[in-house]
Amino acid sequence: MGAFIIKFLIGLLIAGIGVLMTWKTTWIMSILGPIGFAERIFGGGGTRFFYKLVGVAVVFVGFIVATDLFDRIFGGFILGLFGFS
Repeated sequence: MGAFIIKFLIGLLIAGIGVLMTWKTTWIMSILGPIGFAERIFGGGGTRFFYKLVGVAVVFVGFIVATDLFDRIFGGFILGLFGFS
């Protein structure tokens, strides 16, 4: 039971970082700087959009970790990718 609580809290922490990336994109951009390929692919404001996409993906991964579904979702994919299914 204790391991589940720790995974849940770690997942919530990861999701919180993703929310922070999505909410405070300008602050993150001032720290990490612009991304050239995001500006080329997405046009003007592409870096900001890319950081928001990454933030949403981090929230998604955080909820997967919090609900202890990481092995079921990504484990099968990775094992199948390398031919261990």
